[in-house]
Amino acid sequence: MKKNSKPESTLVRRSTLAIGLTFAVTGCAGPGGHPKDPLEPMNRATFQFNEKADKYVMRPVAEVYDQAPLPVKTGVANFFGNIADVWIGVNNLLQGKFTDGLSDGGRFLLNSTVGLLGVFDVATEIGLEKHDEDLGQTLGYWGVGDGPYLVLPFLGPSNVRDGVSLIGDFHFDPLMQLEDVGARNSLTGLRFVSKRAALLGADTAAEEAALDKYGYMRSFYIQYRRNQIFDGQPPREKDPDDDDSSDNDKAATDKSAVGDAADKSPSPDKKESQ
Repeated sequence: MKKNSKPESTLVRRSTLAIGLTFAVTGCAGPGGHPKDPLEPMNRATFQFNEKADKYVMRPVAEVYDQAPLPVKTGVANFFGNIADVWIGVNNLLQGKFTDGLSDGGRFLLNSTVGLLGVFDVATEIGLEKHDEDLGQTLGYWGVGDGPYLVLPFLGPSNVRDGVSLIGDFHFDPLMQLEDVGARNSLTGLRFVSKRAALLGADTAAEEAALDKYGYMRSFYIQYRRNQIFDGQPPREKDPDDDDSSDNDKAATDKSAVGDAADKSPSPDKKESQ
């Protein structure tokens, strides 16, 4: 009996296309003003597209969702956070952080049962720490450089390493394993809206903090990802955004603009190629 193949998710198709186009233009793109951003003209165009899409579509939807009762929004965020613990645990194991990986597995089992499919975060209450790992961090842990800064359509700030890694993140996402296409797409959309609603205050702060929001977000992302890869204790180096503007210096420490930086134990043997 022949089994029908599962349709590829819209997010995967869009991400793959965006990354493919990026590699296509990398060879002909001239050097930009920022050492990490040789594709700045293309990135700024994509950034402006994302800003308009957010203004007219994503933010209004998130604002409507934000009117839901707090227990509902917390339960939804916990549910998707519980699903994410599966892939987070795999990446911790791939990085050799076996204690964290086993903890992630324990979180998933406990929250999926006692926590009613993750709606209640019982694991955090009993002291099992929530981690934040993905394939991009795993590659960075093993020395894969980040490459040029990228802004992906709809998905926002990234870089070559993290952009390519998104394909793996989406492919191994437990939601992507659902056979029911309607359920899979609905849950994926709800997760996106939940995450966007959580940033409604942060985007306003970013607007007010920087004369150049693009430069501000670029600086924040570069610093934030470096901080994640080195588990909160990156080696000291010159900030590539030091010459951009004072607004960008503020972005390096304003973790609330996108989310809280990872707060984990240091990994002294971790290296990232420059």
